[in-house]
Amino acid sequence: MLYTFESHAELQSSLLQSTDEQLMAGVQQECTEALSELYRRHHPTIRAVIARVLHNEQSVEDLLQEVFVEVWRLAARYSAEKGKALGWIITLARRRAIDRLRREQAYCRVEERYQKETEQQPDAWTQTHGNDDVEWADMRRVLANIIAELPEAQRIAVELAFYKGMSQREIATHSGVPLGTIKTRIELAIRKISFKLKEVTGEAGAFSLAA
Repeated sequence: MLYTFESHAELQSSLLQSTDEQLMAGVQQECTEALSELYRRHHPTIRAVIARVLHNEQSVEDLLQEVFVEVWRLAARYSAEKGKALGWIITLARRRAIDRLRREQAYCRVEERYQKETEQQPDAWTQTHGNDDVEWADMRRVLANIIAELPEAQRIAVELAFYKGMSQREIATHSGVPLGTIKTRIELAIRKISFKLKEVTGEAGAFSLAA
């Protein structure tokens, strides 16, 4: 289906009469109006699918926008011969929601483990690592070197959180990057930093950033 209309009004009228499958064909031809019509028709349904998996209002809204970006980006993978367009979008949304939930749960486990360790064994850290200025300065240098080796996007997110004390939501607003992307970058960075600290100190490194 080719969208070659003389006026915007004519295009809008045609879109309203199009099937979802025809709209997806339009998206595959990079017709932004076709994507907008799909969003208008189905965003309540897709939002409900996401909300069944995620129970955070902001996360649901963020992912809803990301799903339709994915519809645009992955449109070439859709085939009307394999099923309805709405079914394809719902499947995509459910998968992305499950992925987001797993990432959020993994991050929460890291943060909770760190808080539990520091609350239950505050003296153990001091006895093991000491609290003199020289040793702390050495550790800061090690940490700074590890952070410097991170991929740029992860490094910037960690520096804003660690050195500027910004929350993940503040980082997302500051950088213009979706909150879910910031959470993923920080989660990956935490894993790499913990692994590197373990290599350097010979112990399981615990590292956490504000949510």
